[in-house]
Amino acid sequence: MSMPAGATQFTLPDTSLAEDQLLERQRRWLEFLNRDNNVNADATELERIILNDKPRLVVSMDHIREFDAELAEQLMAEPAEFIPGLEAAATEAGRAAAVRAGVALDAGQFRVAVGFSGAFGTHHVTPRGLRARQLGRLVCVEGIVTRCSLVRPKVERSVHYAAATRTFFAKTYRDQSSGGTGFSSAYPTADDKGHALTTEFGLSRYTDHQTINIQEMPERAPPGQLPRGVDVVLDGDLVDAVKPGDRVAIVGVYRALGGKATTAAAAIFRTVLMAGAVRVFGAGSLAATKPSSGVSSGIPGAMALTEGDITNIHAIAKRTDAFELLAQSLAPSICGHAEIKRAVLLQQLGGVEKNLENGTHIRGDVNVLMVGDPSTAKSQLLRYVLRIAPLAIATTGRGSSGVGLTAAVVADKDSGERRLEAGAMVLADRGVVCIDEFDKMTDVDRVAIHEVMEQQTVTVAKAGIHTTLNARCSVLAAANPVYGRYDPKRPPHQNIALPDSLLSRFDLLFIVTDSMDEARDRAISAHVLRMHRYVPPGVEPGQPLPDMLDQGLGTASLLAAMNGPDASADGAARPCTVFEPFNEYLHAGVAAAPPRRGRGRPARNVAPKREVLSTEFLRRFLYFAKNMVRPVLADAAADDLARAYAELRAQASGQGIEGRGATGAVQTTTPVTARTLETLIRLATAHAKLRLSTTVDAEDAEVAKGLLRFALFKEKPATAQRQSRASRRKTKRVRTSDDDTVSDISSDEDVVSDHAADQADQGGLRPMQTAQPLEPESAMDVDEISADRLALFKTQLSKAMGERRLDASTSPWSFPEPFVSIINDGLAGHPVFSLAEAEHALQAMEAENRLMFRDNMIIMM
Repeated sequence: MSMPAGATQFTLPDTSLAEDQLLERQRRWLEFLNRDNNVNADATELERIILNDKPRLVVSMDHIREFDAELAEQLMAEPAEFIPGLEAAATEAGRAAAVRAGVALDAGQFRVAVGFSGAFGTHHVTPRGLRARQLGRLVCVEGIVTRCSLVRPKVERSVHYAAATRTFFAKTYRDQSSGGTGFSSAYPTADDKGHALTTEFGLSRYTDHQTINIQEMPERAPPGQLPRGVDVVLDGDLVDAVKPGDRVAIVGVYRALGGKATTAAAAIFRTVLMAGAVRVFGAGSLAATKPSSGVSSGIPGAMALTEGDITNIHAIAKRTDAFELLAQSLAPSICGHAEIKRAVLLQQLGGVEKNLENGTHIRGDVNVLMVGDPSTAKSQLLRYVLRIAPLAIATTGRGSSGVGLTAAVVADKDSGERRLEAGAMVLADRGVVCIDEFDKMTDVDRVAIHEVMEQQTVTVAKAGIHTTLNARCSVLAAANPVYGRYDPKRPPHQNIALPDSLLSRFDLLFIVTDSMDEARDRAISAHVLRMHRYVPPGVEPGQPLPDMLDQGLGTASLLAAMNGPDASADGAARPCTVFEPFNEYLHAGVAAAPPRRGRGRPARNVAPKREVLSTEFLRRFLYFAKNMVRPVLADAAADDLARAYAELRAQASGQGIEGRGATGAVQTTTPVTARTLETLIRLATAHAKLRLSTTVDAEDAEVAKGLLRFALFKEKPATAQRQSRASRRKTKRVRTSDDDTVSDISSDEDVVSDHAADQADQGGLRPMQTAQPLEPESAMDVDEISADRLALFKTQLSKAMGERRLDASTSPWSFPEPFVSIINDGLAGHPVFSLAEAEHALQAMEAENRLMFRDNMIIMM
């Protein structure tokens, strides 16, 4: 066929369909990088990284969605097809930026790697959420680093020289972790004519290579199940970006690799995550944000707080009985141990960590040890701490070793190289480690935690690995005496088989004894019987209950609030309930229930003795007080603490103060050393955090002194002793019927002051009662409710049911909380309903057969 006159002849380029698609995608990515926006963050980032030896451009998925939503979806679904085009476009744009900036670059060596950040939606998972459907897709995985391998060089391009022909040869290598297809890893030793080749190492190109393992966070792992993990491959500038114990979010491609275990008979492949971006953050960010947000607060144990939560927290902190209220709400089902509960409460708050300019580190975490007889609820206290602490790891003395608690050097099963594996205390950085059966640990294993408990670091120097890991955690331990039971005839150091070097690292050591007292035994037996007779609301007696595998470490609602994005969103929609209804079957650790009057109505001015904070609000209060307040030690409190330390030293040695009051040496549970002064400071600071105070005042010092004296000498403050004697005088008898009250179910150290209860009445939550879910101020006894108020009550109830704040399908509802708070919500221009008014209204509606009101439970008809 002849060409027309004047026509230009040209030849189509000989390219494959894959190359055409790559060029088209590269062109599209260039349009994205060169887009004309008011603020083009990607172009600015490119100009910044062109001077780096290993440049990496981190692109936000949100920016890609704004540019082309379909392109973003294709990138997440097929990253192996779209990432090479983006890297080629970024490299081309980087070279153009270098030319504009007048920066000389090696065009052959300059390459820009690409990582991603932002919101990933359903592709934002934990290691447990990785399934077969995610293979080959772009995912964001959050977890904690447990193992890190050594950094090794991986060859990318080798250059060889054939001396016989005086010719150079070059070969590029691709393995399964390089992406794409056409793997080539055979190392050449001769050319095609059989001439020997010599490797020119100086001309070859290598990249850093490291393998780590991330595991789902301990606070997010379902109780009773092994935590899941995934191997992550780091290349180039990403190596050595993390260390064991770090909490990270890694964005990369989830891929399946062939390995030694892959055979024709077993079609199971090893799966790894090819990392493209690594971000380190604080513990618990998944609980703080929805998985789609892509942004974490960086605060350990972070959780979402609403304005209502913060208002309620400030209101509780201003109460004069806040310390007693919070301590009683801690493990309310445990009878007694008031001082230990106060100590555990202050441990959760902690002191203020000091890092001086000269490198000195002063810990702010409080360590507590309980030593005592069996069957004294020591392990139950540990389990409750696992429930309320944002980050807590449980272990036992016999079930753990020294390297299991700190760090271990293990051999990789694939490569045989040594790698570092973090222990429980490193994984619990910024959290709590609960060690049960502490006395069952061997001496060698106990020595391993000495450094962690004071310096809060783990130093490893073995198998050619020298490193230091952070282990900034509190220790709550429980142990039994040497002879099984505590012998009061022997001094404490003969009952406690632990060295002084370890005991001095515990801020507080409590001796828990099972003393035999008839009234106390009857009270405890009554409480145990009531616990066994408890029936959950809405369940008929004798009806089988479904198994709750997560009941041991947290309720289903708590786990759902931490795990599910929907639950997190719902939990952040409104403030959590502050108080939970007092239940005489469960809340034996709270002050004794007051005598009843009339038809189940509580007597006036004694309700604060029955207040119990909900577990979720307690968790939020402890988080807010611990992380949002950093008190400073005032001069008056510093003088009080210094004087108290001198008095404790003099009392322990028996020398007296200034030669007066010498009594001879006094037995103490732990030696009084300079660390005791730091204990006083930490306890006083923790109490100041509880009050949300910016300064540590004299009242905080008094609380610290009283608590430490009880731990050292079993001394109780004079006010507590008077309350204990008054409580014992009031004790008549103990019965177990539903309508009777346990008169005195506390041990000698579990006392609640009537004066504190009166103060709670006077210092209530008046400023916020019209808007927040706390008990209204007008909860006074009334004889009846007016017709207008009854009609308003019915209107509010209908409105709450229409808005699904009260769901009829979920009745029975608890009375008074949260029912009364929901009814009072939105009462604009009307006074809130008191407890007595609400009770009369419910009785009136019950007479109309609208509902059933029995035993503080509301059932819609």
